[in-house]
Amino acid sequence: MATRTRLLTAGAGSAAAPATRAGLAERLRDRPALIAAAGLAALFLALVLGVGLGPVAIAPVDTLGILGRRLLDLPIPRTWPATAEIIVMELRLPRVLTAMLVGCGLGVAGATFQGLLRNPLADPYVLGTASGAALGAAVAVLLPVNVVFLEFGLLHALAFAGALGAIFVVVRLGRTSPLAPLTGLLLTGYAVGSLLAAGLAMAMYLSGSNLRQIVFFLLGGFDAASWLRLATAAPLVLGGCAAILLRARVLNGLLLGEETAAHLGVDVPRERTILLVLASLVTAASVAISGLVGFVGLVVPHVVRLVGGPDARRVLPLSALLGASLLAFADLFARLGGEIPVGVVTAVVGAPFFLWLLRRTRAGYEL
Repeated sequence: MATRTRLLTAGAGSAAAPATRAGLAERLRDRPALIAAAGLAALFLALVLGVGLGPVAIAPVDTLGILGRRLLDLPIPRTWPATAEIIVMELRLPRVLTAMLVGCGLGVAGATFQGLLRNPLADPYVLGTASGAALGAAVAVLLPVNVVFLEFGLLHALAFAGALGAIFVVVRLGRTSPLAPLTGLLLTGYAVGSLLAAGLAMAMYLSGSNLRQIVFFLLGGFDAASWLRLATAAPLVLGGCAAILLRARVLNGLLLGEETAAHLGVDVPRERTILLVLASLVTAASVAISGLVGFVGLVVPHVVRLVGGPDARRVLPLSALLGASLLAFADLFARLGGEIPVGVVTAVVGAPFFLWLLRRTRAGYEL
């Protein structure tokens, strides 16, 4: 009898656990302001820790004082050495803000691609963007040309051009496919990405002593971040994200299916093309300044949907906040670990989460 009681109690507990998690998710979905406040708090914490921690630690009070004095022009008395102010303003702050910018862009682009393609496995690189950028960077390494403009070299320029070129080819070829539009687009992206990956492998084979530079780009990082690079990339990333946010209602319509969206008055081919171009532009600009950073655009939108629901009007801004915070923390861990590539850190965090996400899906939970 005691054994039977224990079994019934265990069964009731296991059945109640999903209901408890579902209830928590429902309560959070009814409080978007609370989720946004938590995202802003995480972003602020990432900023303070990212600027203050490093080989030369700076106290949080001094960090806040430097930021308030230099950025907000507050009348805060200087109680820190001049070297601390140089470290914060010239070395760490542009790096942290660049990581946040890239995380914001990848989060929004990932949410856009997942909603647009109605595929939970889509990420910012699904249509060959990563392969195009990597091949462009590899070609730049092979060319005996050294051109620098606004602290951007030939590597960054060809990476940006390669990413946009890959998307252009995929969209053009996908339109002529006899398959359904989204299916043709995904399969074309896979084929073009595979072809570009083969070109990248050949470029790496021919690179010789320059192979290390290509590998660093493939793994991603922010060690070369600067104010000038940040100011050059920010209008493209933030402008593209803002334009996508203005089309959140259109993305909601496309999530219902193309026929339903058309009945709701959405010009499906036009809006699909605009969203593809904007998300690709944001991805290309992000990749050009950071290299390839994986899992952010895949994981972040799923986390947001789990706690905030599927509405694109919530998913997009929250993905921007969470993506910025996640990549800023990842860069901090990479820096404290001795300049580990950021892509390695995001993979270590993202892969276990993705496996957990698959387990939730198999257990019958809604993504």
